Amino acid sequence: MTDQLTISTLTLRHRIPDDWAADPWAEVRPLIDGVDALGEVHPEGLAPSCRHWTGPAENWPLAVTREPRRIMITEPTCTAGCCGALYVTMRREGDRVIWDAWENTSDITALPADITFDADQYEAELARAAADRGWEEPVDTVARLLGQTLADSGWFERWGCVLTGVWPRREEPDVPKELTSPEGVDVEFHHVQAPGERACSYAYELFITSDQPLEEQVQQLAASILADDPRKTAELRER
Repeated sequence: MTDQLTISTLTLRHRIPDDWAADPWAEVRPLIDGVDALGEVHPEGLAPSCRHWTGPAENWPLAVTREPRRIMITEPTCTAGCCGALYVTMRREGDRVIWDAWENTSDITALPADITFDADQYEAELARAAADRGWEEPVDTVARLLGQTLADSGWFERWGCVLTGVWPRREEPDVPKELTSPEGVDVEFHHVQAPGERACSYAYELFITSDQPLEEQVQQLAASILADDPRKTAELRER
């Protein structure tokens, strides 16, 4: 009698890392049959950030095709070259999704077993997680909406600049409030110089409040940036 194939269930959970200095956005952590199997073999690793779960579905971190894809499924807060990472090859075979050919380049040599998912359940869970906003804290919502507004405006390009990113800025745990910046949003961009010249980097450190609707705050923050040449109103960080 042949062994019956085990079909696992994928659940994706948004989680704000304890050490979020490397990337303040939530990671989208895969659970296999409700278990964080990846954490067992790469406990220091972070799953791909939710900021990678935008755009076309084929670009999502765990998207699969019939052609095998080798991806970094968890990485450290430093770099993969420094402390190692966990890799897996994933592909679709008919109505199944296969994760296999695991590689762990950290000091821990343990590897998960090969995993098989039902393709319909797998793809439905990817779509659900990409659309999920229930995990967001107010600072995440403001950062996401402000980033979309600024990117769609084309404002930075008008001034020869490139929007580098928009990030939530959280209060640091276990640090007195008087020693840390209040919660808010950081906006970074750089000015494109002539060929051979180093670009100038700029940043806005913006603040949010708890007594005003988030959409109104986004509109006000965007209006303050879009009112003038951003190189005049932002802080010059590096020339």
